[in-house]
Amino acid sequence: MPVHNAEIAEMFDQTAELLEIKGDNPFRTRAYRRAARVLEGLPKSAAAMLSAGEDLAELPGIGHDLAGKIASIVETGKFDVLQSLKRELPGDLGEIVAIPGLGPKRVKVLIDELGVRSIEDVRRAVKSGRLNELRGFGPKLQKNIAAALAKPVAVKRFKLPFAEAEATALIEWLRGGLDGGQVVVAGSFRRRRDTVGDLDVLATSANAAAVGDRLAHYENVAQVIAHGPTRTTVVLRSGIQVDLRVVEEKSYGAALLYFTGSKAHNIALRNIAVDRGWKLNEYGLFSKTRSIAGAPEAEIYKKLGLQFVPPELREDRGEIALAQKNALPKLVQLSDIRGDLHVHSNWSDGDAPIAEMAQAARARGYEYMALTDHSRRVTVAHGLDRARLLRQIREVDRLNGKLRGFTVLKGVEVDILADGSLDLPDEVLSRLDIVVAAVHYKFDLPRDEQTERIIRAMDNPRVSVLAHPTGRLIEERGPYDIDVDRVMKAAKERGCCLELNAEPDRLDLTDVAAKAAKALGVKIAISTDAHSTAGLAYMRYGVDQARRGWLEPDDVINTRPLRELKKLIRR
Repeated sequence: MPVHNAEIAEMFDQTAELLEIKGDNPFRTRAYRRAARVLEGLPKSAAAMLSAGEDLAELPGIGHDLAGKIASIVETGKFDVLQSLKRELPGDLGEIVAIPGLGPKRVKVLIDELGVRSIEDVRRAVKSGRLNELRGFGPKLQKNIAAALAKPVAVKRFKLPFAEAEATALIEWLRGGLDGGQVVVAGSFRRRRDTVGDLDVLATSANAAAVGDRLAHYENVAQVIAHGPTRTTVVLRSGIQVDLRVVEEKSYGAALLYFTGSKAHNIALRNIAVDRGWKLNEYGLFSKTRSIAGAPEAEIYKKLGLQFVPPELREDRGEIALAQKNALPKLVQLSDIRGDLHVHSNWSDGDAPIAEMAQAARARGYEYMALTDHSRRVTVAHGLDRARLLRQIREVDRLNGKLRGFTVLKGVEVDILADGSLDLPDEVLSRLDIVVAAVHYKFDLPRDEQTERIIRAMDNPRVSVLAHPTGRLIEERGPYDIDVDRVMKAAKERGCCLELNAEPDRLDLTDVAAKAAKALGVKIAISTDAHSTAGLAYMRYGVDQARRGWLEPDDVINTRPLRELKKLIRR
């Protein structure tokens, strides 16, 4: 049974976590994580590429060492490095790392200081008050840990790229057995939530049983939970559950609407139908037994007197009222993006030279790219000091002299120090086209202190964009404790933009925060934080998040032509 990309990516992610707990070289840890993201984004399986004689080392962010490891996993189904780490670091470390607020670094502290090896060990440490002995385990974190331990075991949620890789392979398999008909993934996946609990697959076919049979015989199925004439539920080897429903063509639109959700959005639609004396369910819109609509999804909205609501907006956050007035926002699209404003090169912790990143950005149809390598404080990322940044400025000027129709903006991702000052002097920052400021340490400062730190950084008129504003890592680390409303208002007052970081582990701002920023009139930069040419592809996840946040092209600065953009980022 072939190993799928998602499984290899999961092995690499687990390896990165254990290496970080062990205190291994951070470059090695990052290499595994980047390789995992590359694998999740591949259009075909690594196994198929190897069978075709393709060299995986040519993939961005892979290299010969990791290519060899991938080949070994494909051949054996096992990863000896991960198995060795699990022997070296026994216990339930993966489960401990998954506790909200506990990342690998804090888990290492628990291991080294308290000898923690299991969830029960963590529970005992909380109850006994021993966490008070540890630096960085303040009252708020302890409260969050205790709350997480008190909850029932949560259903695992999967980050969007992982779910997308599984969905793409699955849909391809199902379509191979369909004689015409539709097959699509609905649910939170279609609404483009940043994490997905399961895959709701909807299909139309004259032979519903055959579609269910094909799913049950998919090579990646680990367990068949239920298998009936029109419904089949399986669990894939990755752990993600798939719920397949096969419907008649005449009900396809209603079923797609129903299974896309959200539940709150569907309830609001049903209430509108009831007010008209109708009934709305997964089979259609009915007046008693007479069908009013059912096949095209848009027709149901039309019959209810509503503008079609894009799936990303279907969360019952005011979209129904606007749809009744035909006043929904014209959401930003990937094709609106003219450039990427947060990109790293091998001058700091990126994988590729500046010219290679520029060529890859240009190949995406962009007009510009902001080079924003780390500043000197981030030593593990080989951050740039004053002298190296000045050399890089000259290098970018030389490169721009050769480019035609594309511009590399001179920039930096400058660290916000604990007191809110910046890691590089104004004299250097003034020579740049764009300054992206970010917090990379001291995440556990008290709320007021952390908020003031960020606002003081934005007080500097050189700062164009506040990067990954809340610092969250999805399913790994919660946001740092800040007054988000104060930060947004300060950004608006100072003319500083907020980043919507499109890196799938971050997607920071959240959709809710992006909507709040829009309401305040704060401009947003959707940027990938790419550390490789492959990372530039993350832009689509940022656009998904922006659409969930109701953002329109005018809300996003990198939908602007270069000349207009420069006016927005020079305060």
